[in-house]
Amino acid sequence: MRNRSVFFAFVLALFAAFCSTGIAQVKKSGRLDFGRIELSTAPGGYPLLVDDRPVGETTSAVRYIDLPPGKHKLEIQFPNGVRWVREFDVIAGRRQCIKLNYNPRVVRIPRSPCPYAVSVSAPNIVNDGDLITFTANTTYAGDKSLNYTWTISPASARIISGMGSSTVTVDSTGLGQQRVIAMLMVDDGSGDPRCRQQASVATKVFKQTPPSVVAQRFDEFPSISYDDDKARLDNFAIELQNAPGARGFIIVYAGRTSRPGEADRLAARARNYLIGVRGLEAHRIVTVNGGYRERNGYELWIVPTGATPPQPTPDKPLQANR
Repeated sequence: MRNRSVFFAFVLALFAAFCSTGIAQVKKSGRLDFGRIELSTAPGGYPLLVDDRPVGETTSAVRYIDLPPGKHKLEIQFPNGVRWVREFDVIAGRRQCIKLNYNPRVVRIPRSPCPYAVSVSAPNIVNDGDLITFTANTTYAGDKSLNYTWTISPASARIISGMGSSTVTVDSTGLGQQRVIAMLMVDDGSGDPRCRQQASVATKVFKQTPPSVVAQRFDEFPSISYDDDKARLDNFAIELQNAPGARGFIIVYAGRTSRPGEADRLAARARNYLIGVRGLEAHRIVTVNGGYRERNGYELWIVPTGATPPQPTPDKPLQANR
């Protein structure tokens, strides 16, 4: 159970007794030119004002206040700002008696839990496609259940879960380079405007640039023997099988002293091996006559879809007669 804060108020219980009689006993003969107020309080000791002028304090014993005929105001100042004020029509030769019992008591009054602080926490930035969690934080100390109303913008932001609760989850897919704003309205259902609070927070959605697709050189080696070439091509075939969307480029260089057409011959042999022996699809194998280098050699490239094909780097340009 939540502790409820209370403040204390003093309630004044004043029990007044009044009387109005003549004061012949004060002066047995002759005409009196004053009236009298007889005042006592239980307990005594409270400031007393007559016609807005201080005249000391009240007493528990009867105090006589003689006043000329006419209207007069009495004021007694009790603790905590409590004032007892009355007007009296004073009549010559008459007395009015007043007895007040002051009996304060403490009353426990529940303190309203409103207003209260509300905030919303969320990450400052996320990547496009991440889930964003918005969480409400309040200092509400009342005993009612809070109502949470969320408004998410832009409209294309999709709420995955949590509507009506203190936490909502939003899908940021497709919101790159935008801000997702969560606005929260909280109330306790009491109808008190102070118990309706709001807060908001924004999360920036970062649109990641997809990594560039580039061709990767898998191997480069001189052609020493066919068996050695096949061993290198076996590894190349395995890599292509693990990358089904990629093509294999074979750039073949003829040696400086090679016979004419050597590069094309080596390229055809490598292609036939990969297709006929290793079982790769023909459209995935591309051969390129790279021209001349110091000796016969291969460059093996893995080229993903969308990547720029590699270019030969011969020591000297390809000649038509070679």
